[in-house]
Amino acid sequence: MNVIINGTPYDLPDGTTVAQAVARLTTATTGVAVAVNEEVVTRGSWDSTRLTERDRVEVLTAVQGG
Repeated sequence: MNVIINGTPYDLPDGTTVAQAVARLTTATTGVAVAVNEEVVTRGSWDSTRLTERDRVEVLTAVQGG
């Protein structure tokens, strides 16, 4: 299936979860937020939220700086 993650097209297997998509982009275990089609997905739902064809996913990672 084709989805857009952070503006880039990805071809992912059917049934890919938000957690699996996030793992493709970052190894960070904290400071990560996800929205699918402009709806925030809580971390507790990542494993059970499956992506579908043409979903738009935004993965945001907190950056520390000064």
